[in-house]
Amino acid sequence: MASVGAILLTFLAGTELDPVIVRKHLGSTLSIGVVGFVVPYLGVLIFARYGLGWPWPQAQIAGIALSTTSVAVVYAVMVETGFNQTEISKIILAGCFVNDVGTVLALGVVFANYNIWLVLFAVVTALAMWFTPKLAWFTKRFGGRVSEPEAKLLLLVLFALATLAATAKSEAVLPAYLLGMALATFFIKERALAQRLRVITFTLLTPFYFLKAGSLVKFETIAAAVGLITMFLAVKMATKFVGILPLTRMFNFDRREGMYATLMMYTTLMMCTGLTFGTISALFGLTNGIIDQEQYTILVAAVIGSAVVPTLIAQRWFQPAFKPIAKEAAHVQENPDR
Repeated sequence: MASVGAILLTFLAGTELDPVIVRKHLGSTLSIGVVGFVVPYLGVLIFARYGLGWPWPQAQIAGIALSTTSVAVVYAVMVETGFNQTEISKIILAGCFVNDVGTVLALGVVFANYNIWLVLFAVVTALAMWFTPKLAWFTKRFGGRVSEPEAKLLLLVLFALATLAATAKSEAVLPAYLLGMALATFFIKERALAQRLRVITFTLLTPFYFLKAGSLVKFETIAAAVGLITMFLAVKMATKFVGILPLTRMFNFDRREGMYATLMMYTTLMMCTGLTFGTISALFGLTNGIIDQEQYTILVAAVIGSAVVPTLIAQRWFQPAFKPIAKEAAHVQENPDR
């Protein structure tokens, strides 16, 4: 249940990426996303390797796990506040996507299991991204029924890609996010379908994320390593801040928007394995014997801290004024009673 929820929430986050906004702000999106991955990765890698004396493979897992941001938590916060209808939210979500793609690529390059299944997985994912948006006719022909055939078709495609990802030793959330991005334009027109999927995900599946996460963390390790967890958290936050904030100035974000974007790019939700790339990376290291249970707990605890602290600060002190994107603002002006 937790894994299914992870797939659906990541898919829905991908559908929030407005292609028009991404093309309009391509430079800022790519710059913020790439720097948001590279700088924390190198910072945490150097700290783990030379500050703590961890072997290279373990230090690389730490760097990858703590370089991520979280599409899931950013998406959830923005939907809850209604901020997902603003242009800056689209830029932040797109930057998170680039950031997490860097994480997956790094994990693949450093610890890749190259075989025919990996090639097949890449090819099928690319074909699904090309072909699935062409199924709009299916929604027009069979949509609006109690049995929800269009939702079931999407789930069929997502589960098929997830199965292939597992066979290829990859992660199911990656094709889910890519497919969601490919269907972003489709879901702009099909808001009712997106809302139904969102209700299922947030009401039924989200609690399983917390249950799953709690079962993987050793409390005694957290109590004994609070100082080390704090240092990992500080390194991640400092490197994200140093890397991203100057870019927000370069691309003419105002002060509050720049701080908000920087803080939200820190965030990494680990409430369920498979939901976020940070926890996925740590779990990959644990499953493959690269790191032990104590190191996994330390990394995951730092990931939790990087989800809670920056998000609270961003929402409390640096949330910008609500500025709907142009088409939404025009609709509100035409319908002032809305």
